[in-house]
Amino acid sequence: MSDHRKERTLVIIKPDGVQRSLIGEIVGRFERVGLKLVGLKFMVPDAAQVEEHYTLDPEWKRKVGEKAIESYKKKGQTPPSEDPNVIGNAVVERLKNYMTSGPAVLMVWQGAHAVELVRKLVGGTEPRSSDVGTIRGDFVLDSYSMADTDDRAIRNLIHASGTVDEAKQELALWFGEKEVVEYRLVAESILYDVNLDGILE
Repeated sequence: MSDHRKERTLVIIKPDGVQRSLIGEIVGRFERVGLKLVGLKFMVPDAAQVEEHYTLDPEWKRKVGEKAIESYKKKGQTPPSEDPNVIGNAVVERLKNYMTSGPAVLMVWQGAHAVELVRKLVGGTEPRSSDVGTIRGDFVLDSYSMADTDDRAIRNLIHASGTVDEAKQELALWFGEKEVVEYRLVAESILYDVNLDGILE
């Protein structure tokens, strides 16, 4: 059985998060829940790498396209195409424009249930419908309807890996082995020590 304390996830503070000076606020939320930062980069993502990131799952474009078509129809609107791949390709182009528009912060967070906890703290993809208390719910007012009207990607501050397997693939794309640091954090003795018997030693 793998060590649950070693689960890792990728978080990207997107260019809008950097421009809005929310780096410290976002990092603080992950630290306060008990996760450990083990990798960090500040860079302007490359368009080819962004495309690779969003197409690590070969079915991603089709799935995104299908969801978009369904969403249009639920709202009584006509989708721009009935072909999910056409819509998926358009989504990727919007994401490339968005993610390469300025510097982003790429991070590796480690700890028990890291993927699940980060997703919970970040909130849903659409800020407008994200719960109060989540990062997107507290700091963004964007919506799918605004993004569609402006023909752009939704500005939602953060990317967070969706599953443990997805996290492994994404981390391998953005971080080399030597860019992730193994170290001990004092707080781990409180979070993971079975009997808390080290406190008075």
